[in-house]
Amino acid sequence: MLIRKATSHDWPLMWSFMVGIVRAGETFSWDRGTTESQARQMWFPEPPGHTFVAVDVDGTVVGTANSVRNHRGGAAHISSASFMVDPAYSGRGVGRALGEHVLEQARKDGFRAMQFNAVVETNTRAVSLWRSLGFEVMTTLPEGFHHPVHGYVGLHIMYRQL
Repeated sequence: MLIRKATSHDWPLMWSFMVGIVRAGETFSWDRGTTESQARQMWFPEPPGHTFVAVDVDGTVVGTANSVRNHRGGAAHISSASFMVDPAYSGRGVGRALGEHVLEQARKDGFRAMQFNAVVETNTRAVSLWRSLGFEVMTTLPEGFHHPVHGYVGLHIMYRQL
C-alpha cells in the first residue's frame, strides 16, 4: 500500500466511499446531508494542512486522511486529523497506515501533539486503533454524538504527544 498526497484527480474516487460514510452518520461528525462540494472544501485544508490517500497495488484509492492545525495562537503547535477508509477495505491495515503516516507528517511539520476532537465511542475499531498508536482518551462528552442506531452516545477527545 502506498500513502501519498491526494490530488484533485483522486477526489471522485475518494468521494465514492466517503459519501456512504457521511450519509450513514455513524462514525463521522459531519452533517449527513453534506454535499460533495462542501466535503471537498473541508477535506482539502489550506497549508499547513495536508490531504493523503492510501492506494493499493492496483491503484485503487482505499482510504484517505487529512491533517490540520487544530488550534491557533498559543496552541498552534497542536495538530488534528480525520480519516475515512473504504468499508470494502476495512480491517486490512489502511487506517493504521494512514494514521502512522499522518503522525509522522505532523512531526515533520513541527507539531508537538495531535488531538482528535471527535471520536465516536461506539466506533470501537477506531478507538482501539488510536489507542494502539499511543492516543489516550482525555475526556468523553456524554451524549456528545447522536448516533442514528444507538441514540446519544459519548464523543471522545483523544490526544498524544508527538
